[in-house]
Amino acid sequence: MSRPQIAVTMGDPAGVGPEVCLQLLHNEKIASVLTPIIFGDAGVLNACADKIGVASPRRVLTQQEWAADPRAVQTPAILDLQAIELDQFKPGEVNAKTGRAGYTYIRAAIRAALANEIDGITTAPINKEALRAAGVNHPGHTEIFAEECGAERQCMMLTSDELTCAFVTVHVGYHEVPELLSAERILEVIELSAAAMTHIRGREVKLLACGLNPHAGEHGLFGNREEENIIEPALEQARAKGIDIVGPLPPDTAFLPARRREIDCFICMYHDQGHIPLKALAFDKAINCTLGLPIIRTSVDHGTACDIAWQGTANPGSLFEAVQLAGRMATD
Repeated sequence: MSRPQIAVTMGDPAGVGPEVCLQLLHNEKIASVLTPIIFGDAGVLNACADKIGVASPRRVLTQQEWAADPRAVQTPAILDLQAIELDQFKPGEVNAKTGRAGYTYIRAAIRAALANEIDGITTAPINKEALRAAGVNHPGHTEIFAEECGAERQCMMLTSDELTCAFVTVHVGYHEVPELLSAERILEVIELSAAAMTHIRGREVKLLACGLNPHAGEHGLFGNREEENIIEPALEQARAKGIDIVGPLPPDTAFLPARRREIDCFICMYHDQGHIPLKALAFDKAINCTLGLPIIRTSVDHGTACDIAWQGTANPGSLFEAVQLAGRMATD
């Protein structure tokens, strides 16, 4: 196939999404292996370029041009969706209109992917507070993609050279986690993770499941025996299906260097169980993937960083890594 076309959603206009997308458009190394197409607003990118002192996008596509022949686009470009006006927001400030714009970019990219107009999607960060203010009740990208794609099974996976984690629960409060755990859900995440990592690694892989409670419950001393009653049955079912997985192990020792060298993916029961070690070890390199979708979706593993938005200081490393992974997945 020709170079894959990867849609890159611009993220929340008030965050760092516009500036890292600008840097992506001017990255010749990435453009030599894939074609990034920013699903966003040309007016926002041009204003951000002026503000931080970088060149504006070289090619802007109207929605009519894109609809005529999406596959004809072979150079980095921005698809101008005109979802927001410059006078409707200020960089660095949470705003319902930027939340709605970010949602518009995501839905447009998903529809393009489902229609086979593009080969994959990489998402820049959205702001959950702005999203909620816009009346979008999904807590994040993963849930939006799952609904739009009609995915019956899905999970979030964060991957880097240092560490890979997949999550049984994600954007919920801690008190909700035990009620959301089930052997069926844990097995689902294990199966999706094993398949994804086997594809990425090109070999058989080994997984590790973390316990929910301190010391993995210590035989019922902590928690309500979630390890014995929920997690262990899921692991037994996974092993019966030929998946190499150990655990449940205490979360505070699961990520030690020796284990990281032999484990391809850690199955985490809740958001911070995996996000904390990942961001400590690979903040600028980690990539967020949604598994179980009929389309490819990768993402940066950082937020909108409104405190440094439109200042030209945001590190584009995570976006670069995410786009390249999407390209590799599209060509494998």
